[in-house]
Amino acid sequence: MLTRVAEPLAQRARRQRFLAYHGALAPTATDRILDIGCGHGGLAALEPAADVTGVDTAEQPGYPGRRFVQGDARDLPFDANEFEIAYSNSLVEHLKPGDRQAFAAEVRRVARRYWVQTPNRYFPVEPHVLLPGYQFLPRAAQKRLWRFGVLEGPYEKIHLLDESELRKLFPDATILRERFGGLTKSLIAVGPAGALARG
Repeated sequence: MLTRVAEPLAQRARRQRFLAYHGALAPTATDRILDIGCGHGGLAALEPAADVTGVDTAEQPGYPGRRFVQGDARDLPFDANEFEIAYSNSLVEHLKPGDRQAFAAEVRRVARRYWVQTPNRYFPVEPHVLLPGYQFLPRAAQKRLWRFGVLEGPYEKIHLLDESELRKLFPDATILRERFGGLTKSLIAVGPAGALARG
């Protein structure tokens, strides 16, 4: 039931996020793009003509991008400035807080520009399980409620970020806000600020 209600809203949010990504970074057909934490489709599924390399910790058979590399977001197997754009959608909150600085440094190392999206900790509904206030509960309560959410599989501790935490990771970024019902649903670090498209 939760999934049926949420999926049309999620699809609309993905379309709006994709348009915001193009508006902020104005990627061209020749830009090499790295999708960090791509999953089985990611950015390549939204933009199949783009030159997208996907990287994920798990193998992704049938990945639709130009290339897939299995790797760790905290230690990416790429050269400095190998890509024009590093793109990451809903990954950083799955990393342990102590690992996030390494991830942020890798994002800036491998690409000239970046787009890093994460759900806002202070949006009232936790977006992974779709339960209100879930992110503020102690771990024991989260474990008990996990099975009532929409995620399958074993419990995962997800550490949502707020704006100040995202700013600390990407101090040279502009922070964009994705809104739903007047509230900030997601936060996006896009940068460096001086390299953004002017529109």
